[in-house]
Amino acid sequence: MTATVPTSTATTRAAVQREYTGPEAIRVETVERPTPGPGEVLVEVRAAGVDRGVWHLATGRPLVMRLMGFGLTHPRQPVAGSDVAGVVVGIGEGVTRFAAGDEVLGTATGSFAEHAIAKEGQLVRKPDAMSFAAAAVVPVSGVTALKAVERAAIEPGDRVLVLGASGGVGSYAVQLAVAAGARVTGVASGAKADLVRSLGATDVIDYRTTDVTALATIYDAIIDIGGLTPLRRLRRILGTEGTLVIVGGEGGGSLTGGAGRQLRASLVSLFTRQTLTGILAVTAAEPLEALTTRIVAGSLAPALTRTYPLAQAGTAVADLAAGRIAGKAAVVVQD
Repeated sequence: MTATVPTSTATTRAAVQREYTGPEAIRVETVERPTPGPGEVLVEVRAAGVDRGVWHLATGRPLVMRLMGFGLTHPRQPVAGSDVAGVVVGIGEGVTRFAAGDEVLGTATGSFAEHAIAKEGQLVRKPDAMSFAAAAVVPVSGVTALKAVERAAIEPGDRVLVLGASGGVGSYAVQLAVAAGARVTGVASGAKADLVRSLGATDVIDYRTTDVTALATIYDAIIDIGGLTPLRRLRRILGTEGTLVIVGGEGGGSLTGGAGRQLRASLVSLFTRQTLTGILAVTAAEPLEALTTRIVAGSLAPALTRTYPLAQAGTAVADLAAGRIAGKAAVVVQD
């Protein structure tokens, strides 16, 4: 297929942060519009999802991520955002799955912008029935939840506990676990309990008033998205041959963050019949297709509860970090 490159203005508006401080430093600027290279697609962004990864990149924490190539003293990629939904307006050499005009969703480099570059293998076509805002909140959180539920090896009738059930990943994990036939208990704040119940959870526990690890219920699987509960306490309520899946790396120290819990879990798992593991999912076409198929079929729905304009992208990330968002939020770049 012949590559197509836009011929209009070479600039675009983007939410930019050039120093590690916090999301309050994100500002909209006019920057050079990116050009797709081999295997890449230029997307005219309509909406971008807000996830915890954006906060980590804004703050540069935990510090280990700076050593992983994200920039030692300042963000290597100054334009924020990863989740994306929009319209293809240019393709690089070798791209065969998309053409100009295709509506897509997936992940991109710097999606809090009017234009962003995405790898062909990290995009799929957007279902016609989905709004761009709803599509934009599927990729990172949806794929992470899908991988967590698969790793939990849930069987019909299992008791499953989801910590962080009202968040982005949690809102998908609850639905996917219910679809797998589990009886799901969600842990969230009382203010967000109705949302968690609407996603299919049978029971909701308010973590502010109740310590779930002190209760008598034993779970076949625990999906921990909260990232703060000590392993020994989670193991207390996990079945003898149950599975604990730790998602992401929230909490913990400034150096490794919550990732240290995943490492400890893997080590402890060597000496017990319980399976203790962690995941760090990568967005790709195959799991995205699986998610969009479920969404079209009506068995899964993005829990989109708030939208922000591009000018308030920093506020959106700050609200997420402060726990002021239930489910998912999107930055709407173009209506």
